[in-house]
Amino acid sequence: MKIAVLGTGAVGRAHAARLDELGHQVTVGTRDPGATLARTGADTMGNAPFAAWLAEHPGIRLARFADAAEDAELLINATAGHTSLAALKAAGSGNLAGKTLIDAATPNDFTTPVPVPMPSPWGTPAPILDPVNTDSLAEQIQRAHPEAKVVKTLNTLAAHLMTAPATLGDGDHTVFLSSDHHDAKQQAGALLAAYGWRDIIDLGDLTTARGTEMIQPLYLALTRALGHEHFNIKIIR
Repeated sequence: MKIAVLGTGAVGRAHAARLDELGHQVTVGTRDPGATLARTGADTMGNAPFAAWLAEHPGIRLARFADAAEDAELLINATAGHTSLAALKAAGSGNLAGKTLIDAATPNDFTTPVPVPMPSPWGTPAPILDPVNTDSLAEQIQRAHPEAKVVKTLNTLAAHLMTAPATLGDGDHTVFLSSDHHDAKQQAGALLAAYGWRDIIDLGDLTTARGTEMIQPLYLALTRALGHEHFNIKIIR
């Protein structure tokens, strides 16, 4: 399958590498491929230069958002949440129409001052969520691209676990799905199963993404408390 992974950070790299391993034709989308490849230092999250990573994955192509989306049969939004709407606008609604769009982003807002800032695990102020509670990033994406089939999933855990759940507790933990599109849920669920997910809970329509997006503050608190990101939620029935 031709799959576009939009975003060059840790989440995008994890998906692209795993999908390449699974035999898919993967294109990573970015705003400016030349600028992305020209960066020589680590990014704000400490990721190594993308050019070095790409050199280790010769089967993966890098392209502008629109070019990556145009040829794709399925897309994954792995951009930072506060940039997702702009990135998907650049990808083009026509290139998203009729396709499953898996949204793994969290709507972190790094620009709004917090009255009593809580430190993030990296020593900087933790972001607030925007939107939150009465809306979600996933719903905003769906409204902006009504012909796409948005599925919210994988935003509740660390990038390295999204595509390799078996590396924690033999894969005995939980991932969630939210979407208004049954066929897109089935396609996303099949991809999750290929990654190794066994406990996949369908939460319902896309409004339920509000709940999974609001797990982010708990995730950051647990990261601080545990001192690492190698954990996830398990729903015990």
